[in-house]
Amino acid sequence: MIKTGMYINDRYEIIDKVGSGGMADVYKALCHRLNRYVAIKILKPEYSTDAGFVQKFRAEAQSVAGLSHPNIVSVYDVGEDDGLYYIVMELVEGITLKRFIEKRKKLDVKEAVGIAIQIAMGMEAAHTHHIIHRDIKPQNIIISREGKVKVADFGIAKAATSNTISQNAIGSVHYLSPEQARGGYSDERSDIYSLGVTLYEMLSGQVPFAGDNSVSVALLHIQSEAVPVRELNPEVPLSVDKIIQKCMQKKPERRYQTAGELIVDLKRSVLNPEGDYVNIASNAMVASSPTRNITEEELETIKKTAARGPEKQISYSDRKTKKKVKREKEELDTMDSGLEKVLTIVSVLAALALLVFIFWIAKKIFFSEDAPNPIDLINPPATTAPGSPTPIQETNNGAPNIKVPEKEDPTPIPTSPDSVLVEVPGVVGLTVEDAEKTLRAKSANFQIKWTEDYSDDYEAGLVAAQYPMKEATVPATQTITLTVSAGAEMKELKNFRGYDAKSAMELLEALGYQPGSTEEYSDTVEKGCVISTDPEGGTMLPKDSVVIVHISLGREIKEVECPSLVGKKQARAEKMLTNANLEIGDVTFEYSDAFDAGIVISQEIEEDTLIEEGSSVSFVVSLGPEPTPTPEPTPIDDDNGNGGNDDVTTTPEPTPNTDEDDDFWEREE
Repeated sequence: MIKTGMYINDRYEIIDKVGSGGMADVYKALCHRLNRYVAIKILKPEYSTDAGFVQKFRAEAQSVAGLSHPNIVSVYDVGEDDGLYYIVMELVEGITLKRFIEKRKKLDVKEAVGIAIQIAMGMEAAHTHHIIHRDIKPQNIIISREGKVKVADFGIAKAATSNTISQNAIGSVHYLSPEQARGGYSDERSDIYSLGVTLYEMLSGQVPFAGDNSVSVALLHIQSEAVPVRELNPEVPLSVDKIIQKCMQKKPERRYQTAGELIVDLKRSVLNPEGDYVNIASNAMVASSPTRNITEEELETIKKTAARGPEKQISYSDRKTKKKVKREKEELDTMDSGLEKVLTIVSVLAALALLVFIFWIAKKIFFSEDAPNPIDLINPPATTAPGSPTPIQETNNGAPNIKVPEKEDPTPIPTSPDSVLVEVPGVVGLTVEDAEKTLRAKSANFQIKWTEDYSDDYEAGLVAAQYPMKEATVPATQTITLTVSAGAEMKELKNFRGYDAKSAMELLEALGYQPGSTEEYSDTVEKGCVISTDPEGGTMLPKDSVVIVHISLGREIKEVECPSLVGKKQARAEKMLTNANLEIGDVTFEYSDAFDAGIVISQEIEEDTLIEEGSSVSFVVSLGPEPTPTPEPTPIDDDNGNGGNDDVTTTPEPTPNTDEDDDFWEREE
């Protein structure tokens, strides 16, 4: 039982279940060795107990692991842990094509053709390596968030169909090629048929054949023609309609023979939608796939295997349904019988002509007058040069003795390297020199082809991938393709200063980085926005690098105590405010009998009050006592005989000396 949090092979931690198919369940997992998220496909228990199936499953998965193409989901690892057989694959965040069609109902023609081209490119890469998908359907096509189309489930699909039709029919009967529905035979052209059905569904919003049960759908694939997609969607151009028709031909020889041919026509349909350049051969014949009648056994196979699928056979006991199935069976028995009779007659005539030719050659050789003695053909007489005597020796009794040349030992026939099979050694992770030495030690006739690509798993200069895979049995002259790592792909980190923090984090994750965050105060960047990143923007980084985002908390708010300004001279009060990181507010002046001029009388904010740093504080400065008007002097008669000339001297009161106070504050500072 697979549970969240459990470990597979002490390496892959199960995070969550993301999907389930007919034969395997798919989980999101964290690879702790490489610290990255992966998709891990685990075979269901009912298939894990079949040793033959498991062996083929692992062999196919290992061969698919050698594929490297942008439109194929990469396979990283294959293994077994306590009876659990699994494949570790690239985790593609996105949506399946099936869900995409269900949401959009019908796709735009250019959009559908673009998706089909990418699917065909992935198929072409697989077919080049002689790997057939055999289960192309929208459920196995993933559209990533960036719009990249990727084909999934190569390995399991081929392993399943190599046994019988049953596994392939599960959940896929609407996309089966006729030859698969007949009995399991399929090749690259079977994938092309399934892609045609997928393109049909993208443009019409429905599959070409539907029925009450899997048997009826399989029979429709074999004997019925689909309604042209243009009748369901008039916006489909002529070229695309004919491309779909050619892909969905009943006989493989009438379809596109390679995915490359299909890609060419799909691209032409974008430039010339109404062009009539799609050629559907009407009488094409290929010896590898002759027309034949469906047999009783094959029909029973279709019934039994399709019945094991998830679609329930409804009304099977109904008399009307039984008659319908019987009628379809009779039609299948008579299908193409006329053409088969013609082929049989032609074959018999060709065989008779060949026999006549062989007898004529034999007569010429053995029974003509100039024909050589058949015994001489086996033991030809010894020949000598003209004029040379035949070497004769006499025996002891005088009888001539012909000297027969000694029979020489036959020259040994050299063994061709092509006929020698060797096992390919594993060289992934080795240096270029060591990899070549290892391969040459196994076979000096290996043809080694080098390619280079980025790799997140291997350092630059090491072999990151090989094809054929390790332990594969190949001819001694096999071409071995080795992919040398160029190191992790480096990309320039964008400058995110001023971005909304949430948007920046999402974008970093979408670009393949591992974002982290920290918060700090900033006087220049708005709260919730990015101050900077670590590493800084413009730095070249590989994928999966950790990028720390510094997020602004806004300006830091600090509180200070308002100083006591009353009784201080104006200059001193202003200096105290500056030292406390406060602003000088409005300064007003008033007369005061209690304070001398220049002394602070009052302040706006009381002393010792906590206020925000940078706040302004206003205060009032004394102008001294308010002046009073001086009365005019009254003349005074001088009774003493001074004649009024005596001066009256008044001694003024001393002014308080404040210099000592200023000196005190200067010393304090």
